[in-house]
Parts: sequence; structure tokens; C-alpha cells
Amino acid sequence: MSVLKDEDPRIHGIKTKIRVVPNFPKPGIMFQDITTLLLDPKSFKDTIDLFVERYKGKNISVVADSFRFSPSKIDRGTIEGSLYGLELLLFGPTNFGIEARGFIFGPPIALAIGAKFVPLRKPKKLPGDVIFEEYTLEYGRDRLEMHVGAVELGERALVVDDLIATGGTLCAAMNLLERVGAEVVECACLIELPDLQGRERLNGKPLYVLVEYQ
Repeated sequence: MSVLKDEDPRIHGIKTKIRVVPNFPKPGIMFQDITTLLLDPKSFKDTIDLFVERYKGKNISVVADSFRFSPSKIDRGTIEGSLYGLELLLFGPTNFGIEARGFIFGPPIALAIGAKFVPLRKPKKLPGDVIFEEYTLEYGRDRLEMHVGAVELGERALVVDDLIATGGTLCAAMNLLERVGAEVVECACLIELPDLQGRERLNGKPLYVLVEYQ
């Protein structure tokens, strides 16, 4: 599900502030650069407000997110072999976040809806005891880690990320949360690349996006 662009003029403003950078960080990748969005306070605020309006009052206690590239239209092999990122989880009274760019959106959403923010990170980034979920990329394997005890049984979680491409890291984030007994209510992303069919890998979990790039 995405915001109805004809009904909310904020969406057009957000999309115009996202810069597409060809052949970065390697040939064949069309990088979706959100730093230009962050330079515009109104568009940045509109982005946060749209997510907050959707999730406020939904009894979400956890929000989580991650780091990733933001490629655009490239073949599946190239994107699977190039993404370093993790996907952001944003749910329930807790807010989960995955590395770097995802952390930009997760904490303000969590604060506004009264949730806690839980970072999901790459290996050896968290100082305490962790649990982890491994996932497969075309070039090998990677994993997400979360502090033991950060999420409790029965908490409602929201998964947030800046972008969903093939959906692999987003699935890993959901699996990690569900293993500790959290209920992942929905996944929320700023950008979706529908051609890469990441939504289809979510096993029917609802996905809410603001901007689609064909």
C-alpha cells in the first residue's frame, strides 16, 4: 500500500527532493540519494509526519531500521550483489532501526508515536550480548544483530527503512523480531523499487511506502 499521491500534495514535494545519481557507487546503479530530501526541512518533516499519521495510536512499541544502498533500475543480479544495507523495522510501542540511513527516520517516528527505537546492526557494531539473523546475498551471506532483551515477548513492532529493493534484509529483520516473540505489524519504507519485487518476499506482511520508482 502507498499514499494516494493525488490526494496528498506532500508526496509530490517529497519525490522531487530525492536525487537520482547514475552509476554510483558502481556502474549500472541508479542511486536514490535522500540527502537532498534532508536538506529541505519541509519535505523532511512531511516525510516523518506521513509515517506518524499512519502509526500514531496503533499501539506500536518498537521501531527498527538499517543501512543500505538506494539503487534504482538495475538488474536483479547487480542489485543483490551490491546492497550492503539492512532494512528498517518500525512497529508497535517499540521502534526498530537498521543502520545509518534508516536511523534518520526511525528515531523521530518512534518519539512521535511513543515507541522505543531498537537498532538492528551489522556484525560487531553492538557492544552487548546479541542475537542475530543471517540472510543470503548473491555474493555470500550477511547478518543483522540486535541486543538481547531489547524487545520483549508480545511487543508490537514496526519495521522502517528508507528503501525496499529485493527485500532480503527486510525479511531478515522481520525474522529476527519474530524469533524473540514480537508481532511485526507492518513494514514502512520511503522508497520502493517495484520492478525488483521485494514486496513479494515479505510473505504477505503489509508494506506501506511513500514513493515508487518504476
